[in-house]
This record gives sequence, C-alpha cells and structure tokens, in this order.
Amino acid sequence: MLTAWHARANGELAVLVGSGLEAAVWSFGSGLIMLTILLLANQRMRVGVKKVVKGLRNHDFPRWYILGGLLGGAFVGVQASVVPLIGVALFTVAFVAGQSSNALLVDRIGLGPAGSTAISPIRVIASVLAVGGVIVAVSGRLTGEISLMPVVLSFLVGALVAVQQAINGRIGITAGNAFSSTWFNMIFGTSALIAASFTQVFWGDMQVSALPSDSWWVYTGGIVGVVFIAMSVWVVPKVGVLIFVLISVSGQLTGALFLDIVMPTSGTVITPTLFIGVGLTFAAIALSVSPRLLTSRR
Repeated sequence: MLTAWHARANGELAVLVGSGLEAAVWSFGSGLIMLTILLLANQRMRVGVKKVVKGLRNHDFPRWYILGGLLGGAFVGVQASVVPLIGVALFTVAFVAGQSSNALLVDRIGLGPAGSTAISPIRVIASVLAVGGVIVAVSGRLTGEISLMPVVLSFLVGALVAVQQAINGRIGITAGNAFSSTWFNMIFGTSALIAASFTQVFWGDMQVSALPSDSWWVYTGGIVGVVFIAMSVWVVPKVGVLIFVLISVSGQLTGALFLDIVMPTSGTVITPTLFIGVGLTFAAIALSVSPRLLTSRR
C-alpha cells in the first residue's frame, strides 16, 4: 500500500521541481543517505555488507546480480519519461503486465532464491487475473490516443523489475540482512540516475531546480522506497517473485483507493470499477497461493 504513497509523493515532487528525473534522484539519493547513516550505526548491517563483498570475491553468485539497482533506476527513468506521454493509468497496466508475466519466467528458471517453480495453469490464470484487475481499476482513466513505443518500454521495464526483485532476494540471502542488500541497490540506482541527470543537463534538456520548502511530505518517497525494496528482499525468498508481485499490485491498488478517498487530487473520481479491480487482484493472490495451502494441509 505504501507504493501508492511513494508514487503520489514522487509525482508531486516532480510537478514542483518540473522534472521527474530530478525527483527520482532525490528519492533514490535520500534513501541512500538514510541507509548509509544506518550502516554506520548498525553492526549487523555492516556485517551483511561485508558478506556480500566476500560473496562477490568468492563467486557465490553471478557478479551482475549486484547491479540490481540499475534496473530500479531504469524503472524510475522510464516512468518519468513515458508517463507524460501515455498517462499513469496506461503505464501501470503495461508495467504490471510485464512484471507479472516475466515473474512467471523468473520463477520457472529459478533466478530468485525461492528456487524453480513450474509455470502451472493456476499461476498463469492468476497472473492474467491480476493484469485484468489493474485494467478494470484504471479503465475510467484510460483516455487519449495510445502511442505504441512508450507502452512497449513500460512493459519491458516491468519485466526488468521482476528480475531485479529476484536477484535482490539472492543478494539478501548472502547478506543475511535485507537493509544491507538494499544499500547496494540504492548505490547503483542513485548512480544511474545521477549519470542520466548530468546527461540531460549537458544537452540542455533539463535544468536543476530548487527544492520546495513548503510541502514536507513530498520528500517521504525515499524512505518508502527503502522500506519497499527491503521488504521485497525479505519476502521474495519465502514466496517467490510472482506471488510477491501479485501481493504488491493488490496493495498498490488498495493504497491508491485509500489515497483517492482521504487525499483526492484535482479531478479524482472514485468509481465502482476501482473496487472491482482491487477485488480481482486479491482473487489472483488467493488463486496463486491455493496450491501452497493445499500442500501444507496434506
């Protein structure tokens, strides 16, 4: 549910500074600063970082796994670029479609720490049901002409995030500490976004603006991002990528519904389709975990 707040805070900050990329740099960068302070104060987190470095040296996992933060940076960069072109609703549909479909493949090849899970009919139906729930939930906000390339990019970055969540889970197992793994994620994600920002400034496509001082809540995206990544590092090894994706999607829609009720933005209209969409995503979760429940009862 916090991811809905994360999107709202980062989106408002992007409006205030006039750049989605600058808002993303602040979001990742502030999260990195907070985690670095925690790293200096927490011995268990420092031990976890040392374990990851040792794992890299001993080839305990493929070295490219440590670059998971680059995939997170790619997500934020694509989001900032395509949302103005196709809107939040269509971006969300394409992103969730890419994330949930690739989660099936990621679990099948055993990229994550939970091991290999076969692509069963139930898992496919659950994935399709989740995407359908998102489509229903945002159907009232799908307006305007559809441009193919931004939709394709949104789908691809969703697929990349599924990979990121799997390899983050693997790094977390090595570290034995979710925040240690998240720290590496924030380092590479922040570095990628800063590099992209310098490129934009160099070519004159972006100007760095002063940060606003009268809306404190827009700066909370960083800490929410840290909590979300750390939670995924902890949960994915236990349930796999697909189930985590389905749970997070249902939480995001539920959080969005809650924010639309208590903190509506200009033009917000709450329709029955949003409630139906949330219900469909929860049905997808129930369907996806049903084989685990049946097995545990036996």
